[in-house]
Amino acid sequence: MTHLIAVYRQQLKTAIAEQLQYRAALVIWLIEVALGPAVSISVWSTVARNEGGEVNGYSPSGFAAYFIATMLVNYATQTWVFWEFSRRVREGEFSPLLLRPVHPIHADIAQHLAYKILMLPVIGLVTLILWLAFHAGFTPSTANLATFLPALLLAFALRFTLEWTLALLAFWLTQVNVINQLYVVVVLFLSGQLLPLSFLPAPLQAVTAWLPFQWMVAFPAQLLSTGLSAQAVVTGFLAQLIWLLLGLGLLSLTWRRGLKRYTAVGG
Repeated sequence: MTHLIAVYRQQLKTAIAEQLQYRAALVIWLIEVALGPAVSISVWSTVARNEGGEVNGYSPSGFAAYFIATMLVNYATQTWVFWEFSRRVREGEFSPLLLRPVHPIHADIAQHLAYKILMLPVIGLVTLILWLAFHAGFTPSTANLATFLPALLLAFALRFTLEWTLALLAFWLTQVNVINQLYVVVVLFLSGQLLPLSFLPAPLQAVTAWLPFQWMVAFPAQLLSTGLSAQAVVTGFLAQLIWLLLGLGLLSLTWRRGLKRYTAVGG
C-alpha cells in the first residue's frame, strides 16, 4: 500500500504538470461541462413556467438544482480514456506502459484526478454563478448530504471501471469511435444528464434501474439536489456496489484476453 501511495503521488505530480501544458484545452473541456446544464436549466425552467410553475414535481428552482448537481457529478466522474486508448494501441504507445512495474490503469486514474483537482476552483465558480443566476433550490436532507460523498466516490469508481473496460475494445478493433459515440449518447439519455429519469416512459425507467448508467450520475445528483428516501438510498448503494464488482470482473477478464491479442509497432 505504501508503494502504491508513492506511485500515485508521483503520477499526480506528473499528470498535473502535463495538464498545465494544455490550459486552453482545460478551459474548453470545462465550458463543455457547464454549457449543457445551463441550456437544460433554461429550457426546462421555461417549460415549468409555461405549465403553471411545475412539471412532474420540478419547479424552475428544482430544475436548476438538479442540472447543477448533474454537472458537478458529471465533472467528478467523467472520463475520456476510451477516446485515447485506440491511438495508444494502434501507434504502439501502449508498449512502454506495459514495461512499468504498475498497472497502466493507475496512470490514467492519476491523470483524471489531476484534471479534476486543477479545475475544482473553476467548477466551484461556475456552480456559484449558475446557482445565483437560476435561483437553484437545493432541498436534500442532512442524511442525504452525508451519503453524497460515498455515492460520488462509488460513481467515479464504477464509471471509470466500465469506461476503461470499454477502452480495451481497441485490442480487437482498430476503429472504435462509432462505439464510443454510441456509448456517449446512451449515457447522456440513461444517466439522467439530459433530463430527470422520472420524465422517461415507465418501461424505460424500469430498464434504466437494471443498467449501470443512472448509478453513475443521477443517483448522486438526486442525493445532492432533492434527496431520496432511505429505501432508495440503500437500493442505490447496492446497485453501485454490484455493478462495480461486475465491472471489475469484466475489466480483469477483458484485460487478460486483450493483452494476448495486443500487437503494435513503434511507441
